[in-house]
Amino acid sequence: MQIRNLPYADPGVPDARSGLKFLLWLERNQLAGQLKSLAWGLLHFSSVMALSFCVGFAVQAVVDGSGGRLAVAGGLLAVAGVSIALGDTMLHRTAVTNWITAAARVQQLLARRTALLGAALTRRVAAGEVIAVSTGDVEKIGWFVEALSRFAAAAVTVVLVCVALTVYQPALGVVVAVGVPVLALGVLPLLPRATKLADAQRAKAGRATELASDTVAGLRVLRGIGGEELFLRRYQRASQEVRKAAVRSARMWALISAVQVLLPGLLLISVVWYGIGLVQDGRISVGELVTVYSAVMLLSYPLRHFEEIAMAYSFSRPSADRAARVLSLERTSYGDGGAQETAHPQGDLYDPATGLLAPAGRLTAVVCGDPDEAGRLAERLGGHAALEDEPAAPEKENGEQELAPSVLLGGVALDGLPLDVARSAVLVQDKDPVLLSGTLQELLDVPASGQVSAKEALDAAECADVLDALTQASVDDDAMEAPITERGRSLSGGQRQRLALARSLVTDPEVLVLDEPTSAVDSHTEARVADGVRTLRQGRTTVVFTSSPLLLDRAERVVLVHDGSVAAVGAHRELVHTHARYRAVVTRETEDEQVETERAAMERAETERAETERAAVERDAVERDTPEHAEDGPAYRSELRITFDDAYDIEETA
Repeated sequence: MQIRNLPYADPGVPDARSGLKFLLWLERNQLAGQLKSLAWGLLHFSSVMALSFCVGFAVQAVVDGSGGRLAVAGGLLAVAGVSIALGDTMLHRTAVTNWITAAARVQQLLARRTALLGAALTRRVAAGEVIAVSTGDVEKIGWFVEALSRFAAAAVTVVLVCVALTVYQPALGVVVAVGVPVLALGVLPLLPRATKLADAQRAKAGRATELASDTVAGLRVLRGIGGEELFLRRYQRASQEVRKAAVRSARMWALISAVQVLLPGLLLISVVWYGIGLVQDGRISVGELVTVYSAVMLLSYPLRHFEEIAMAYSFSRPSADRAARVLSLERTSYGDGGAQETAHPQGDLYDPATGLLAPAGRLTAVVCGDPDEAGRLAERLGGHAALEDEPAAPEKENGEQELAPSVLLGGVALDGLPLDVARSAVLVQDKDPVLLSGTLQELLDVPASGQVSAKEALDAAECADVLDALTQASVDDDAMEAPITERGRSLSGGQRQRLALARSLVTDPEVLVLDEPTSAVDSHTEARVADGVRTLRQGRTTVVFTSSPLLLDRAERVVLVHDGSVAAVGAHRELVHTHARYRAVVTRETEDEQVETERAAMERAETERAETERAAVERDAVERDTPEHAEDGPAYRSELRITFDDAYDIEETA
């Protein structure tokens, strides 16, 4: 895979059971690049180690006074130099290619998983951790992937040099063959401690990144309540903890580097001391001693890659663990209807789990006392199944998970549809929609039916003031070409909400589900937005999760959902008078206020009943006071008096 061919058409299915398995999966999928890097690495390291033989050969030629052998040594040095340059260039090229392609593969996998999970991702993984995985962690994972091939080339070269020295000069070669493994493995006792410190540093850095991300996202709110200093002090403390952890980790790696310098130095001193004795005894020549000395000295170059691979693994393993955690998140199906090849379904939207019904072509408002329950229900209506480890359904008596039935659109199970069909049929806008950076034109350039223009959507969402603000920021006074900053931070909360609503309206799906679309908008604007949405979505199915009386009053049908099931259905003005729980949610009554309201309602009902009974008695008396009852005389009037007295007693008792 070359860099120019990125991105991957199919990045593959990762082994996300653990960070180590994920790293090994990446290595297997980059095998061709790894083998190229290994080959060029062997050429480079072998050429470097060949310098020791050339130097020894040249020194012995000078000692022997042989000009011909000296010339040959010079030629060999030139060939080794060219091989070193070629091998180093190509090794760097292939290693960087492996790094970039591995990082790109991980980023594609994370992007696809994020798109699949949607808003459910941030319920399981903190936003700061997601940012850390997709930025710094990706680079560290790529570092380990590219470093592994260079380490393999260095390890093979070290083994070949030890074998060659043993064959070339057994007396000194045995010393080198025994000493080199000590050099390579001498730092192993220090690695667990270094890895632990590196893990602690990564964890603290992730928390600091998460805190910074959350602070920036809520900066406007913090300024409104004067909380900037509080969060600034929190971030300062978090950053100081990261600095201290980094210093402790750096000290340990400095110790490892010192050991990597000390041990080769001790080996070099031992070889020279022992070799001089062998030269004095005449057992080896001066050229052979120089060759072995040069080889031991140059071995420190490939041995450094042993330290690098240890450092790369200690830094990349926590990153791989975090990436594997995100990539392992799966959605489970609510039902078991496999993928159905069908056209875009139409009709009523029905959730069997709660009993919620949204009739086709009508505006239905849903009231939930719990905002989290509203968010989960909104995602269910869009076919977004719960995460695998999220307790979304009760258990059966035998302990197995009882899967909730799928949401139905026109009688068709949404989770049985292909993903693209389900997403185009039902669009869910959550309570915190994201505005990507770019121009307004790019923001509204989304897959759509083409039946709703951008102007109509902006008008329905009451975005006139937003367009005015963007026009002032535009160079050519064209609001559609005005830049929008990341997440729309240059706009107010209400303006961001209305732009997000306009984007959803442009899409014009068969079913549009809106979760608190006007929670940050003032009441006057909210009333106009409600009218605009109702007019624009006429004949299309729209479900709005809200507790705003303005939106509820304009809904054609209002549904109250409590404790996971439908508790009441009707019109807003009807439910607010007849259903106490609905009234408590909509009017934000406290428990004491709710009790007082219920008592007052009971008193009014009792009074109305007493008045009704009194009116009935009086009406009966009037009916009896007619000519046909005149013959009853005093007896009738006495009975009538007793009847009125009883009626007054009933009223006083009530």
